Amino acid sequence: MSATTSTRAGSTATPRTSTALDTGESLGAFTTIRLGMKHSPELREGLRGTFALAVLASGGEVVVPIAVQQTLDRGLGADGGVDLGFTVLMGLLAAAAIVVTGVASYLMTARLFRAAERGLATLRTKAFRHVHDLPLLTQNTERRGALVARVTSDVDQVSQFLVFGGLLFVVSVGQIAVATVVMAVYSWQLTLVVWLAFAPLFLSLRYFQRKLTEAYGVVRRQVGAMLSAVSEPVVGATVVRSYAVADRTQARIDEAIDRHKAASFRAQGFTAFSFSLGGVSAGLANAGVVVVGILLMPDGWFGTDAMTLGTVIAFAFLVTLFVGPVQMGTQILTDAQNALAGWRRVIGILETPADLTDPGADGEPLPSGPIEVTFDHVGFAYPGGRPVLHDVDLTLAPGSRVAVVGETGSGKSTIAKLLTRLMDPSEGRVLLDGVDLRHVSQADLRRSVVLVPQEGFLFDDTLAANVRYGRTDADEAAIRASADALGLGDWLAGLPRGLDTRVGQRGESLSAGERQLVALIRAHLADPDLLVLDEATSAVDPALEMRIGRALERLMRARTSVTIAHRLSTAEAADEVLVVDHGRVVQRGPHAELAARTGSVYAGLHASWVAQQGRATDRVPSGAGEQG
Repeated sequence: MSATTSTRAGSTATPRTSTALDTGESLGAFTTIRLGMKHSPELREGLRGTFALAVLASGGEVVVPIAVQQTLDRGLGADGGVDLGFTVLMGLLAAAAIVVTGVASYLMTARLFRAAERGLATLRTKAFRHVHDLPLLTQNTERRGALVARVTSDVDQVSQFLVFGGLLFVVSVGQIAVATVVMAVYSWQLTLVVWLAFAPLFLSLRYFQRKLTEAYGVVRRQVGAMLSAVSEPVVGATVVRSYAVADRTQARIDEAIDRHKAASFRAQGFTAFSFSLGGVSAGLANAGVVVVGILLMPDGWFGTDAMTLGTVIAFAFLVTLFVGPVQMGTQILTDAQNALAGWRRVIGILETPADLTDPGADGEPLPSGPIEVTFDHVGFAYPGGRPVLHDVDLTLAPGSRVAVVGETGSGKSTIAKLLTRLMDPSEGRVLLDGVDLRHVSQADLRRSVVLVPQEGFLFDDTLAANVRYGRTDADEAAIRASADALGLGDWLAGLPRGLDTRVGQRGESLSAGERQLVALIRAHLADPDLLVLDEATSAVDPALEMRIGRALERLMRARTSVTIAHRLSTAEAADEVLVVDHGRVVQRGPHAELAARTGSVYAGLHASWVAQQGRATDRVPSGAGEQG
């Protein structure tokens, strides 16, 4: 691929804003269902068989009214007296219909449940996996609670509807269709009465659907906002207590809960009105059937020989079969709009393009050993923002130790993200041993390049489990060997339960320095050819800083390393220093040479570091840091 093509590819892959996640919320109902089926093909499995069982179950329901009518007119009201044999036959037929209906309903329910759970398990897995492929900007601007809600509570809402509401919908549609056909066979006049009674409800369904869609879309968004408001102070409980802001935090939570309550009240108001309208329609239908049915009997005003007492009573049963599903339909409509709102939000994740394209098996392999790093006229800008990097053009020798320094916001952290392909450049190329990062498979890249962030994230598990994120198949012997290689074997042995020590949520059972030690063992276990560090020696005491420094020294041996430096000692120990200022590399060279250039950017940074170090030394009491 040419450099021009690569640049264009990089440009199209820049991160999108978080509004991309909201594109699914404008989808129509049928489009949502179609896309949902596409992402969860298991939902379509055996759908025809399930529908056939629904028709069978609905058909069984109408046998009882028919049996009642036949029993009244031909069994109990026979010309020669009660026909006991026919009456018993009708009773047995009704009983058989009830059994068949029950079995068909059970089989249909089981099939729907299995298909729904398989499909939604796939949906959850895809959504969770795709969250990790989303642009970093999208992840960072979307509130964590709202993002988690899309994969958890929104999918749960879809699950609840498909398993229960979906079942009722299938049965209800079948019941209404069969009941209408049978009613029409008995009396087209009474059938017309029933449909006229429900006409206002049917005609207003589209209006209510639109209002419920809007209302429940707001409800689902407020659920995410509420989860964010609740989860943030739980994670940041130390800050909340330290600064005595419990009242302010509670006020934020209360506000989020009140917004969710208001949104739910509004949505339920539309539901209550539609349900009430369904009740009124049902009352009119029942009353209309009785009145018009009596008028159509032989002794009525519009007497007909076709209308009998058995027909009127059977029709009353059939109206119940018709009215029940229609009334239930209002609740189904509510659940459906809530579920569709959740489904749209999940689809919003799945339909948001990943910013990084993985070439997979077609990717170019990276050779083993220390890596040469090249930035080929690299530029980067966030969408809608000013450029962060401008025409960065440099090559780093394999096996060298490079420190990248600069003021906050200068662009040095962006260099680390591009180097580890957490983002792609807007212009130019980043190459490892001459291979464009966009042409390297993610699996190969992660084997060769490891990022050690400023605060290594630890999961709520054992220390061994956290270290194995560097190499999932590593046994305890390999982990201990990595610790020993970094000079951390004694620290590991001094822990209460060694490798089985639980680190707690986010590693809170360990100190900040100890969490960094775990991150270094994890990185050593991965055995990368290129190591990218975001100053892993901050926020620790002097004694632990020395230990981390020695571990880093061993970790960086025989491999290329790039360190985003925030401390003077890191820059002094590097083979080469890159100075970044306003998105440009303005200086490069050894520390001593750069520090000697009076008036340069690095000289100013160096002077500031020295002054800060002096002030810190003045504040440290005599004897501090001598233990440990």
